[in-house]
Amino acid sequence: MHTPLSNSDAIQQTTHDSDEDARNRDIKIYVNGEIVNREDAKISVYDSGFMLGDGMWEGMRLYNGKWAFFDEHMDRLFDSCKAISLDIGMNRADIADALKRTAAANGMTSDVHCRLMVTRGVKSKPFQHPGLSKTGPTVVIIMEHSKPVDRTEMGGIRLASVPQVRGLPHAQDAKLNSHSKLNCVIACLQANTAGADEALMLDPHGFVNTTNACNFFIVRKGQVWTSTGDYCMNGVTRQNVIDLCRQNGVPVFEKNFTLYETYSADEAFLTGTFGAQTPVSEIDGRMIGTGSAGPMTLHLRKLYKKLVEANTE
Repeated sequence: MHTPLSNSDAIQQTTHDSDEDARNRDIKIYVNGEIVNREDAKISVYDSGFMLGDGMWEGMRLYNGKWAFFDEHMDRLFDSCKAISLDIGMNRADIADALKRTAAANGMTSDVHCRLMVTRGVKSKPFQHPGLSKTGPTVVIIMEHSKPVDRTEMGGIRLASVPQVRGLPHAQDAKLNSHSKLNCVIACLQANTAGADEALMLDPHGFVNTTNACNFFIVRKGQVWTSTGDYCMNGVTRQNVIDLCRQNGVPVFEKNFTLYETYSADEAFLTGTFGAQTPVSEIDGRMIGTGSAGPMTLHLRKLYKKLVEANTE
């Protein structure tokens, strides 16, 4: 039986923990069409991404030489950039070629995580107006050898509900996978102060929404619940899990629910490109289920693994 840890003996972990890989100290990075050594990968202090968080990004994983769910990630990237009038200056084929070049330069074929970043580019003056970005976009691709820590047999992630919320769409739509992540950083800090690993964020109406880094699911009496999606990132892995449930006879609901239902859930897990499905051990000091990955989480992990394999054959 898993016993919740006190704040004093808790070892902090994250949904993006991976084994240390010395090869990452000498990776090559794509910067605006050039592939350079890690220590030479630099952008201007006038870049709109650095100065204002004005940009979009995607996280992707490489399996057997293929990017899993590439089209879905590109749909989100191009939709997000269109929403903020940011011309990437590249089409999907151009991005696929840049990814291929970067992976080849690093000799990478599998167990690779990529962060593709696009900003509005270098500004002529250090002010906010987007019209001051006159040089065209900045595009950076970072790839690392990265194998997520397997928490299937471990206690999982500890969450704390926090006062920081994912806001209304007319403030900053959470569906934009933007560089502006300060609200999520604040939420994570609040959770860390409470002795948890990451934050469970509510929506503006007080319903359970998402974490600071991943989408959130609970399991109750054989049913899988997640938020309505109105106030959270439209995660590629989130949608894949919902689709897998529907295709395999698992009752799944996108609905409003509160911490009341969450505390008494049989299981809880997070979804994201990096960790796929990460079990949650406790929320606000309350153990969820047995405190480790439950049968539904394990079932969905197997289904998702098969989906990834089919997508990267």
